[in-house]
Amino acid sequence: MRRSPTIYFTSYALSLLGSGIASVVIPLLVLDRTGDVLAAGIMATVGMAVSALTGLFSGLLVDRVDRRAVSVTANLLTALSMAALLFIDLTWGLNLAWFLALAVVGALIRVPGMTAQETLLPALARLGETEPGRGGRPVRLDRLVAVRETVGNVLLLAGPGLGGLLVALFGLSPVILLAAAATSLLAAVSTLVLDPRAGRVPPRDPVPADAARGSLRRAAADLADGWRFLFRNRLVLGSTLVTGVFIAVLSVLQTTLMPAYFTEQDLPALTGLTLSAIAAGSIGGSALYAAFALRVRRRVWFVIGMLGALAGFAAVGSMASPWLVLGGAALAGFLFAPAGGVLGVLTIEATPDAMRGRVLGAQNTVMLSAPALTSAPLAAVASTAGLPAAGAVIAALVGVTALAALAAPAFRSIDDLGSEEKDAASDAPVES
Repeated sequence: MRRSPTIYFTSYALSLLGSGIASVVIPLLVLDRTGDVLAAGIMATVGMAVSALTGLFSGLLVDRVDRRAVSVTANLLTALSMAALLFIDLTWGLNLAWFLALAVVGALIRVPGMTAQETLLPALARLGETEPGRGGRPVRLDRLVAVRETVGNVLLLAGPGLGGLLVALFGLSPVILLAAAATSLLAAVSTLVLDPRAGRVPPRDPVPADAARGSLRRAAADLADGWRFLFRNRLVLGSTLVTGVFIAVLSVLQTTLMPAYFTEQDLPALTGLTLSAIAAGSIGGSALYAAFALRVRRRVWFVIGMLGALAGFAAVGSMASPWLVLGGAALAGFLFAPAGGVLGVLTIEATPDAMRGRVLGAQNTVMLSAPALTSAPLAAVASTAGLPAAGAVIAALVGVTALAALAAPAFRSIDDLGSEEKDAASDAPVES
């Protein structure tokens, strides 16, 4: 029972639910307390920058400290930070300085917790039963990752939706954040119930007493090993780049292009529906992958996903009509979701467990930094050349990425164990 994936998914869902509630309530509180839209933008930028910086080092922690303990601690601290907002508001009153301080604290907590939580699923798969086939590896991992993607996509809609509902029912108040605190607390309790073996990190050789002063150099070397692995393993690097491009595209759509497009169409109420359409499509796609992951070859899922993303974002980028944009978004979400699940499984299988925290930390840094590379340039294109031109750039960026991924040698034999993954694991630096 303690190794049951159901417990893991319960914790994962509760954690995402709390984040979703906070993602709606906190920006509204910032606007309410400061009366300044720029303040909300500053807070979001600071939080993103700190998260990206934290991602550089979070992997070191996750590869050195019990991963279950890191996840539990992160959820507990998140619950405390949510409750602290209410306490500060009642005691001194919330202002931009407090919001920024708590944004920094939240970013410092969130990234290690997210990285640790991601490392627990492959550990649970190893502890569980394995199915025959595919070279004897634990193929149930495909299905577990698919379920996690489905849960994540459902909560992408449900979390913010619940946050908005709470604001509508009870008004805008920090008291609502107690709901986010409660979900984070329950997530910590659920993680604590998991089999302790799921959180154990691979043993490391003890550091001699006279070498203690070199611990900083050792940590730097360990960190460099994670980044070196990311850039040298073509499968992991390819998965990271493909996912990073899609995250960057979604970010610029959410923050810039869709608000401007639907405002121009005199349909501002539809602004949020583009991401909702992608999320809804992703729920269906992830559920389909969860049901048939082991019956359809990975390469088939991957090809369909890349072509589907190309077609879907071409429709979104065309901005020909609001309903074509929403339909293209749903299509892209539905067809890309299984390919995203495949990329997640491939990354897990290609990464040695001893380096998993550092590699995931490096990946999270890339993902969190990706929107910064596209938001300003595409906003500049939209303001100078018009929205259709920016939409065409979006479609071209996704199209080039999809076609490059389909042609990349690293993704051609993903149904096999592959010598590259074996070599990567055997060539991984030995922890000393």
